[in-house]
Amino acid sequence: MTEPTHRVENVATDSHVGVQAGTVHNLTVYERDPWDSPETTFRKGVSFLKGRMPGPARRMINDAKVGYATNEVYFYWLLAMVSRRTRHELTKDEAAQLRDRHALMRLRGEDPWRDGVRIIDRLLESAGKAEEDIRVVVKDLDALREPQRSLILEHLELYLDGPIEDHLWHRALSKAKTDQMAGGRENRIWKFFHPAPAAPLCRKPRPPETSLGCWARAVAATVVLLMATGHLGYLILQSGRALLMAAYVLGLAGASVGARETAHWRHRVERRRAKDREYRRGRSEAERGVVGRRIKEQPRHKTKAERGSFARRAEHRINHYFAKYVPRGMDRDDWLAETEGMRRSLRDELTEVYGETRVGVEKIAWLIRHRASEAATRQRKGMLWSYRRELAAPLGTKARAILGLLTLAGAGGWAAVGTVPVGPLPAIGTILLLLISGWICSRTWLHIVLEQRRYAADQAESLSAYQGDLEALARWRARLKDKPDDEEVATWLDCDRKVLLEEALRHYKLTMSGVIAHAFIEAPAPGSERARLRGGPWRYKNYQLLVFLVTQEGVRQLTVTLDFLKGTFHDRQRLNYRFEAVASVRVKQSDDGGRDFQLALMNGNEISVEVNSGMEELQQGERPGAVSEVSLDAAGLPHTLHVLEAIAAEGKKWVDQRELRTGNLSAALNDPE
Repeated sequence: MTEPTHRVENVATDSHVGVQAGTVHNLTVYERDPWDSPETTFRKGVSFLKGRMPGPARRMINDAKVGYATNEVYFYWLLAMVSRRTRHELTKDEAAQLRDRHALMRLRGEDPWRDGVRIIDRLLESAGKAEEDIRVVVKDLDALREPQRSLILEHLELYLDGPIEDHLWHRALSKAKTDQMAGGRENRIWKFFHPAPAAPLCRKPRPPETSLGCWARAVAATVVLLMATGHLGYLILQSGRALLMAAYVLGLAGASVGARETAHWRHRVERRRAKDREYRRGRSEAERGVVGRRIKEQPRHKTKAERGSFARRAEHRINHYFAKYVPRGMDRDDWLAETEGMRRSLRDELTEVYGETRVGVEKIAWLIRHRASEAATRQRKGMLWSYRRELAAPLGTKARAILGLLTLAGAGGWAAVGTVPVGPLPAIGTILLLLISGWICSRTWLHIVLEQRRYAADQAESLSAYQGDLEALARWRARLKDKPDDEEVATWLDCDRKVLLEEALRHYKLTMSGVIAHAFIEAPAPGSERARLRGGPWRYKNYQLLVFLVTQEGVRQLTVTLDFLKGTFHDRQRLNYRFEAVASVRVKQSDDGGRDFQLALMNGNEISVEVNSGMEELQQGERPGAVSEVSLDAAGLPHTLHVLEAIAAEGKKWVDQRELRTGNLSAALNDPE
């Protein structure tokens, strides 16, 4: 076998670049309290074991069985002792406990858990047994009830060897293929990575911009106007002319109607202009096309600049969902160009409402999605710009406003001029006061009325949007109701591992018993979104999976990218190297707690993969380093290091002596003497 002639680059491409901020679900399944009862400690240990974290599971179940000893506890204790490791990875104390397991376990009564303990015990003693005896054990295993049977198949994968290994492997593989997409995985798994949606907030409209000075001018001008109007009426009464009195009354009526209808008309015009300014696009058609293509082609992961600003993160999400929800029959670039102002307005709204809160953009992604979908729906119905039609002033309003103002100017003007012969100086003075106070009064009161109406309209609009958001939140929460728990996610990931292992065995034409050892590393793919439970390991939407098969001739390595949401493998890379080609194996820890697995070959090539990013994002009460520990345990790093470090230290000698050591160790574990 020859060494690889090409250089193996970092599988993670850039160890600490592009890792998404993660979602942490506020569940306490993995949180241990020193005041927990032995039973509670045991249940949490079982949760760790089912989450494929045997390290903490062993410690917790071992502690719990001192004060809480049942057949179920002994069953899970045996599983935890052997889960995801070989006999060679047992400490002296653990090996002694397994050897003396019959004396340590006080089984009581008959139940499925005791049946499971018996099967595990017989499987542990199966090394060196004849094929006929092995078939009897396997037959009894097949007859075992659930969940005991499935748990045994899941957790004894590495511990058993020899002929029994192939029997259990075929059953475990068959179960993995059945369970890989079970439980509606493709329709539910994405929900695990979605944070609990934050409740919407009602946008507070901008208060009316009416200062005390404005009110003072309005009141003063109104008082002067009323006095001048009254004096004008007095002068008309003195003239004794009935026509002037009729014109005076008609002018007052025209002023009332004209002022009211003009304010209504002006409010609609101003609001429509404000909406137009808010939604204006402000770019040429060519520029908007470039913007649309840029949004469509932009990467899904966040850049450093985007992480530094709530507005930028919100804009990234808004652009993503508007590019996703495109009205049927419409070009995406045209849609993005048409909604440029709408997207900018939504960004400003979210920044105003949520920017100073602790609510992250991810928690209101449902809201952005709802607004984008709503915009697309309105476009399909021809209602995207319906505000222009709704805010257009009715012809009746315009007609009444014009007629009223013309009546004021005609009849009122004629009545005012008619008073001049009665008393020229008083009449002229009164007319000047009417014009000046009327001008000031109309401007100030129009501003006040428009601001009040604008505020009321903003309030109504905000309340309507808020009610729609609440309804969307209820629908979204109902959709997230069947979110999978961490145990289901871990089970799906374990099934993916087994299916990948079977692919590697088939490609290299190997059997499970023909492989001296195998190991996995589960690492996050660059830029992958992630989520976890409090105290639990990070789970990723996309993984880099490395499987190592140790054979008599050397190491077979298969690296793939796993699309965890779909359960599919991509970008396969295969690499073969002799034992003598392995120079060193180590885990490099950075200052921020990140862990890189590094395998150096004698020819200078290095295989490096980021196993843990170091971004723990601890929640209140979590111990620093705890998340990294369980994440590394769930990634299978302890067992992988055990295998590859042994190869790096001893080379082919380790392989030659392993069979002898395994036989001696099996005998020691199963021999009470």
